Amino acid sequence: MIIRTLNGYDFFEVSSAMQKAIRRGDERVAGYMALELWHSNFRDYVWKRLYTISAEDCYGLITSEIEALWQGHELVNKNAPKDKPKGRIFVSKAVLLLCHVRKCRDADHLQNFIYDKGMVDVEKWIEDVRREPIPIPEYTFDVHTRKGKKRGRTKEEFFKSELISLEPREPGLFDCLILDE
Repeated sequence: MIIRTLNGYDFFEVSSAMQKAIRRGDERVAGYMALELWHSNFRDYVWKRLYTISAEDCYGLITSEIEALWQGHELVNKNAPKDKPKGRIFVSKAVLLLCHVRKCRDADHLQNFIYDKGMVDVEKWIEDVRREPIPIPEYTFDVHTRKGKKRGRTKEEFFKSELISLEPREPGLFDCLILDE
């Protein structure tokens, strides 16, 4: 059985087209497909997929923006009749934001490289943590851990080392106080 959308598309093809269009920044196709799903009564699914796209394909903190738009969508639909939903503007905005943000597949690659090892040969890149756990890095043992406290680590050391370690680093208001500049 093939699940069809309002205009007769295969549901799974529409969903896939929406995500791939977002990856490519193709607002026209992504928007059409998202609204096709929305108008076909797959509203919850559209939001689940947009959340997934924000984590799998997008760089930065965009997931919180998608969350806020979903909340707006839910708010305007709170008392709306089921057969007359409102709030497609929130879906449209989410699609446009996702199309325009920088893309990065690191989160998806990381989880696949570590837990779906059979899909990709990554021995040259990362050890298999399921077989042999990685050691805890030395930078872990600061003033906030038992080992760090035993080693005499201080808050001052913590502030300095953590600030220097930020990558990429956005300059902050108090950097000069911590780095003695």
